[in-house]
Amino acid sequence: MSIASQQLLQILPNAGQVAGVFVPVLNTAMSRYQIAGTKRIAAFVAQVGHESGHLVRLVENLNYSADALRKTWPSRFNAELATTVARKPEQIANIAYGNRMGNTAPGDGWKYRGRGLIQITGKDNYRACDEALGLDLTAQPELLEKPQHACMSAAWFWATNGLNTLADAGKFDAITQRINGGQTGAADRQALYARALKVLA
Repeated sequence: MSIASQQLLQILPNAGQVAGVFVPVLNTAMSRYQIAGTKRIAAFVAQVGHESGHLVRLVENLNYSADALRKTWPSRFNAELATTVARKPEQIANIAYGNRMGNTAPGDGWKYRGRGLIQITGKDNYRACDEALGLDLTAQPELLEKPQHACMSAAWFWATNGLNTLADAGKFDAITQRINGGQTGAADRQALYARALKVLA
């Protein structure tokens, strides 16, 4: 089972012109990582659709206000720091992701910010993805901004984290938890999932 352009557009209407670009590479990635059948494909498309703003954003948007910084990373941004760096994406990335996830050098937080359809983040994750896909992502992290690598990295992450099993069991909230580390955007993810299940049925 694969997904057709019109189905993808029914699920992710804001994808517009990029839907045609993504259909073949999504199908290739899903096939490689056994994301097959209605339940798995619906869950995968809903999650990557949410994470990428309907396949439009392949790089994490870190243009946060001071309030949003404190809500998103309360342990990393106190009121003063949040006010100082608000709306400065590069500084935000280096503080939010610095000295964790394998980011050890100055500037690694920005260099290895979220990319791809599931927003691979942190040098350790880039390295693991790199090894699985045979790309040189540690040297060229922007490769994950290309549709074929954006899709393949998402399918790799999905399979590596056991998300096919959760999709088979209908445990959509548990999938969100593994991808997001919380339930951010849960309502939108659920709505996309419900639509995907209908379209693919």
